[in-house]
Amino acid sequence: MDEKLSWISKYLTFWILLAMTGGIIAGAAYPEIGVILDAHRIEQVSLPIAIGLIWMMYPPLAGVKYEELSKMRKQGKALSASIIQNWIIGPVLMFALAWLFLPDMPEYRIGLILIGLARCIAMVLVWNQLAGGDNDLCAVLVAMNSLFQVALYSVLAYLFITVLSTWIGGAGAGAFVNISVWQVAKAVFIYLGIPFVAGIVTRSVLLKKKGKTWYNDVFMKKLGPTALIGLLFTIIVMFSLKGKNLVELPLDVLRIAIPLLAYFSIMFTLSFFMSYRLGFSYDQSTTLAFTAASNNFELAIAVAIAVFGIGSGEAFAAVVGPLIEVPVMLGLVHVARKARVMWFE
Repeated sequence: MDEKLSWISKYLTFWILLAMTGGIIAGAAYPEIGVILDAHRIEQVSLPIAIGLIWMMYPPLAGVKYEELSKMRKQGKALSASIIQNWIIGPVLMFALAWLFLPDMPEYRIGLILIGLARCIAMVLVWNQLAGGDNDLCAVLVAMNSLFQVALYSVLAYLFITVLSTWIGGAGAGAFVNISVWQVAKAVFIYLGIPFVAGIVTRSVLLKKKGKTWYNDVFMKKLGPTALIGLLFTIIVMFSLKGKNLVELPLDVLRIAIPLLAYFSIMFTLSFFMSYRLGFSYDQSTTLAFTAASNNFELAIAVAIAVFGIGSGEAFAAVVGPLIEVPVMLGLVHVARKARVMWFE
């Protein structure tokens, strides 16, 4: 495992907290910064934030091994298990937990549902490597989730947030979930579609010109870490605009954190045990479990901001997501390694 990558991953929570603090200080010291940053917009999103959101999605999508999609035919059993875990169990579990723990807070509830629908395509590569998973299978699953996300995210968001939530009723079920497929689809196209196409083009062109070794060992090692820079830049801008209001709600952060902790723990345990019972090896079970348990918080943040606004509760919940996910996933790396000794060795 690359030492630099491990170090970045290990301290990601600290960098996110530091970025939030820096944004709040900047916004408090220079109140006019909000007017400057919000002067130009793309689909109701501040231009600097839009740039940051697109950039943090681009490196992981450029790293997906699209040329290996043919391997899917040899991984039919694993792909079937992953589809069930990622696109049925995961969204339904987050939907249930969001309603269970946040029945009276519809904005935060919607933010959690958006996180549950955004299947991981970036950080799962880190968790999988740290835990000793199957890197080839992980690359295939990431490619598959990328394609599924482009095709299904907006439809599933409309289904869970607008249709199913309205059927359930309760606090805010009618007033706060009135969004259309087109609203979410536009956000997905801009913040996932653009970097998705850019990633495919980048990989295709550079692989032909420079070869796979140079691309993976030189180009991606330089490009990959910039996704973190994009994330931190986005958080700094967000908190310089609205951060003061967000940090005044510590109890709300706790309310959001509880269902997130439950989701990551249940999803990882369920997926790992399911894979184990299906007869997969440790490395395959680990890859399936981390792919199912982790989420694409970059996409959730992008959609929440684009559809509901930067100061919304939905965007707040989406930002809290990585704060909880990163330390939990690092803990689950150790859990997976212990499971290897207990169940497989």
